[in-house]
Amino acid sequence: MIKAANLKKLFIEKFSQNPLIVRSPGRVNLIGEHTDYNEGLVLPAAINKNVYLAIAKNNTDKVRLYAIDLSDSFETTVDAIKKTDKLWPDYILGVIEQLQLNNYAINEGFDIAFSGDIPQGAGLSSSAALECATAFALSTLFEFHISKLDIALLSQAAENQFVGVNCGLMDQFASVFGKEQHLVKLDCADYSYEYIPFKTSDIKILLLDTQVKHSLASSAYNERREQCEEGVRLISRHHPSVTSLRHATEEMLLKYVKPVDEIVYRRCSYVVAEIARLQLACEDLKKDDFKAFGQRMFETHEGLEKQYEVSCKELDLLVQLVKGNQYVLGARMMGGGFGGCTINLVKADKAEEVAQQVAAAYKEQTGIEIPYYIAEINSGTSIVDLTQASYGQV
Repeated sequence: MIKAANLKKLFIEKFSQNPLIVRSPGRVNLIGEHTDYNEGLVLPAAINKNVYLAIAKNNTDKVRLYAIDLSDSFETTVDAIKKTDKLWPDYILGVIEQLQLNNYAINEGFDIAFSGDIPQGAGLSSSAALECATAFALSTLFEFHISKLDIALLSQAAENQFVGVNCGLMDQFASVFGKEQHLVKLDCADYSYEYIPFKTSDIKILLLDTQVKHSLASSAYNERREQCEEGVRLISRHHPSVTSLRHATEEMLLKYVKPVDEIVYRRCSYVVAEIARLQLACEDLKKDDFKAFGQRMFETHEGLEKQYEVSCKELDLLVQLVKGNQYVLGARMMGGGFGGCTINLVKADKAEEVAQQVAAAYKEQTGIEIPYYIAEINSGTSIVDLTQASYGQV
């Protein structure tokens, strides 16, 4: 990863143009896991790991892309946007296609160079950050004045339709709408949102990466979605107004789902409890009760492990290793499951110490050396102002 000032210098050397530079952050999700596709609530935050993207028109019809961290280039024309065999250009090309499909006239060429410090494959949404950076950069460059919500929606559509990954909106929404010292409480039913204060300099977010990804991940994800839909079908026979688990209650699940299918009941019960838990967690934060909030994170992990069954022994081990640690307020697996990271709330001045202790204990028990990342909550997609060293918001 190179700094924004160096990105500008490199861009000028490569493309002989003075670029606009934007940044878009990665994200974490504090609580509200596997709730997004059930029209539930999620509680993400943008973090201080970013994609930096430089862009300028080039007075041709060519689209020239340069991935600095990969030392790789790609070139096409504005009227020949199609999937590649490289993958990384697709995140950018998919956004261009979405803009064109939505009648934003991109009829002249441009150059893009980008770099970032969002760890790949750690579940911090580096792809969403690149998509949002691209959408915002093109909106600014061509003066489209696209709204924040539409930047997130266009970026999500690019990933769904062009890249071919069936993601929800949370990743892109968090990247664009992030706010310093706040979490974003997003309602996945209607995209309404509320900023929840997270004003503390005493706590850091520690991400511990298991370095495993079990092959069950994608098949189990689809299976869980189907089980949630089956639960809704069983309830809606008696309550037609229940169209998602967002509108279901534990009483409904006990009455209409548990007698028919115990496994479907367990899956749905977790989701209903998690949506309620998120509401309570937000109340904890409004009272600055980080201890109670952290306890709810542990409860979420237990639900994901025992009811939803999307954890794995490595994730469970990382959570067990911090349970009872006086410097750790809460921990849980984050993301789809079967590998990836745990997210931990840790006393700020002890974050490094805790990370090293846990990494050492994990290696002793598994033989795997793991990376860790200490993150802070940051603002969303913005212009990088190199003269002021500050960020202009979307």
